[in-house]
Amino acid sequence: MASIDYFFSTISPYAYLGHAALLAVARDTGARIEYRPVRIFELFDANGAVPLKKRAPARQRYRVVELQRWRDIRGVPLNIQARHFPTDPGLADRCAIALVSAGLDPAAYVDAAFRALWAEDRDIAEREVLAGLLEASGFDAGTILEMAGQHAAHATYGSNTAAAIAADLPGLPGYVLNDEPFWGQDRIEALHDALKSGRPPYGRD
Repeated sequence: MASIDYFFSTISPYAYLGHAALLAVARDTGARIEYRPVRIFELFDANGAVPLKKRAPARQRYRVVELQRWRDIRGVPLNIQARHFPTDPGLADRCAIALVSAGLDPAAYVDAAFRALWAEDRDIAEREVLAGLLEASGFDAGTILEMAGQHAAHATYGSNTAAAIAADLPGLPGYVLNDEPFWGQDRIEALHDALKSGRPPYGRD
């Protein structure tokens, strides 16, 4: 079974836009998704990207166009000017880590967290919001939130970030298949082709 390392943060609108499409690719190809939330700003610092407010005005304006374009292509609701963006995604991301460490499928929770921030104008930095998302996704919120605050979850968050940096991902989302990086939700179709063809991975040297 092929395995896709899925590097993301719940604060990323592009990760949200690609989430359902990635799940569809996994269903179609039988690939397993390894959920690996990342400290997005550490990744930016290491691999040359910059936070939104530090980008050139033309890039900021182009981002607005791209979000509208891909919102329509992917067919998902998205508020371009989300009320609670930016916010701290740390606890939300670590809840996904806690679910994985507990042997649970985080797909529904991750989708709910994306939608809470980008479609429902809710603040995913708030513990109460996350508790509601976890419960609605069928999980014991108290247990998962407690695990998300423990050293193990923080350590995994750091190791995921280091792995994303080592994979040469400039930003999120990133998908890595057989050591080949695919950066951006607009590369999901290329990822799908690689899985279907079974071709050898392209090198980075």
